[in-house]
Amino acid sequence: MEYLTRRPINEGAEKWIDVTVPVLDHGFVNLLDYMGGDVDIERAARISYGQETRKINETKGLVRYLLRHEHTSPFEMVEFKFHQKMPLFVARQWVRHRTASLNEYSARYSVVRDEFYIPEAGVISVQSSDNKQGRGPEVDPSLAQEVQDKLRTHFRNSHDLYLWLLDEDIGAGLAREIARLPLPVAVYTEWYWKCDLHNILHLLNLRMDKHAQYEIRVHAEAMANIVKDSVPITWQAFEEYQLNAVKINEFEITTLRDMLLARNVHFSSEEIEQRAKNAGLTNKREIQEMVEKVRKMGLIQE
Repeated sequence: MEYLTRRPINEGAEKWIDVTVPVLDHGFVNLLDYMGGDVDIERAARISYGQETRKINETKGLVRYLLRHEHTSPFEMVEFKFHQKMPLFVARQWVRHRTASLNEYSARYSVVRDEFYIPEAGVISVQSSDNKQGRGPEVDPSLAQEVQDKLRTHFRNSHDLYLWLLDEDIGAGLAREIARLPLPVAVYTEWYWKCDLHNILHLLNLRMDKHAQYEIRVHAEAMANIVKDSVPITWQAFEEYQLNAVKINEFEITTLRDMLLARNVHFSSEEIEQRAKNAGLTNKREIQEMVEKVRKMGLIQE
């Protein structure tokens, strides 16, 4: 049967609809639905200008300008709805981003399946010596195997106890909300998760960082592939202005300026412009913004 719609179709997102992307041993990311794309960000922004007064005509230029200057509301007009399955401890990190609508599988209503996260040997590591919430070197392969075996045994025993607590005939026959108590944070949960693009990019910027926990990072990377195809113009700007960028504060600016001036290093605006072009920057407005930043640092010789 052919379905007709009057709503805008996003070809990049369409190809991901109902495609299950495996993550970890039992998890996945699945795009259920979406609303909008790059052009809808442009439309949302231009409503502020009015038909006769707008001055920015190209979608790419406007989207990049909006993201570069942190005008966030147009990006909130694009939304994605995912079906995700992940270990419970990953889900509890995920919901720290309190900007989405979600509905999660409930152990009060349903019986929890015998699915637990067993980390691969290559991600079983000791505690970092300089990061209280990070990992250090990987353990010896034989120890990693022992860890995996003990985890499997523990998870099997915890689920057996859970089932005994539930069973009305040969067990305790407890309520599901009580019987779930022995289940560890490695048990898998799943949910529907709907969020706008602005807040998704914020989540991805944090959770794709190399310092993010591995298990949440791979979930973020799976989602990122879908978002990248769905809003390619926005994604390129996101990579350039946020994901692969760094922010520097006043003290860092002062330090850099003093180091360069101590070596009598100055630049002309023309040199900055040429170096920006050599680096691949083509937009005149962006180049001028870069010149102004260097001027603000006191490094341009007028």
